[in-house]
Amino acid sequence: MSRNKDRLGNSTPQVSSPPPQATHSTDESSGVSFAFVVPTDFVELPSGGRFYAEGHPLHGTEVIEIKHMTAKEEDLLTSQSLLKKGIALERLMKSIIINKKIDPQSLLVGDRNAIMIAARISGYGADYETSVRCPSCAVNSATYFNLSTLPIKAGEVNTELGVKELGGGLFSVSLPRTKVEVTFRLLNGYHEKTLTDQVTNARKRKKDENPITRQLQLLTVAVNGDESPEAIQYFISNVPSLDALHLRTVVKLVTPNIDMTDHFSCEECGHEQDMEVPLTADFFWPNR
Repeated sequence: MSRNKDRLGNSTPQVSSPPPQATHSTDESSGVSFAFVVPTDFVELPSGGRFYAEGHPLHGTEVIEIKHMTAKEEDLLTSQSLLKKGIALERLMKSIIINKKIDPQSLLVGDRNAIMIAARISGYGADYETSVRCPSCAVNSATYFNLSTLPIKAGEVNTELGVKELGGGLFSVSLPRTKVEVTFRLLNGYHEKTLTDQVTNARKRKKDENPITRQLQLLTVAVNGDESPEAIQYFISNVPSLDALHLRTVVKLVTPNIDMTDHFSCEECGHEQDMEVPLTADFFWPNR
């Protein structure tokens, strides 16, 4: 990441549909003599539909169709009640996905990110400016992204790390120190919301937020075949750091996603590190 906007280049995001066209046929539902045909795009899913269970609408499906945002979707993103409840982005996703049989919260986190980025590009273009606080000197710096160049990570099942794909978004791995066999899953929108709610509630009660252990609990399905919450809780609380690191590394490798990380260099103090930009409601309001 850099404050130099020239890093974005001059590329224009590829749009698979033409801009909205006004037709002169009467829209009987509105009583007006013309109607807009809102274009749609097909978005490549990082998962390629590989990790959805049979029966899910996206099982084996490599793309998803979404419509371009309109003023209706902008209303969703500026609704104070929806923003306060933390469901503005959820309502947006539900509105733009064409296939209404698809539950947006059932989508894997990486696929959700791909949809949000595609919606942002079709609505406002690929150039994304945001402000990043330097973790070293706490100075905010203007940062620029070219969203159309973000790479897709399809997910890698590395057998050398002891990973096995079980199907339906489930995997297993044997941990190097304890030799415990852990069955884990890829997180979807429901899991993501649960994690956010848990951390938020802990913060309100002035308790330890523990985002790492909470995430490990959510993604762990079984420990040596034991699926009980007690076994999972005991494992997460006592797992050696080496095994915890191995599990996190494996989960990151197999998780399909859009790589939102880039290199940050602070012009104030010179601190450098890789950082990730969150997808919040502000993501959809350039130069607001």
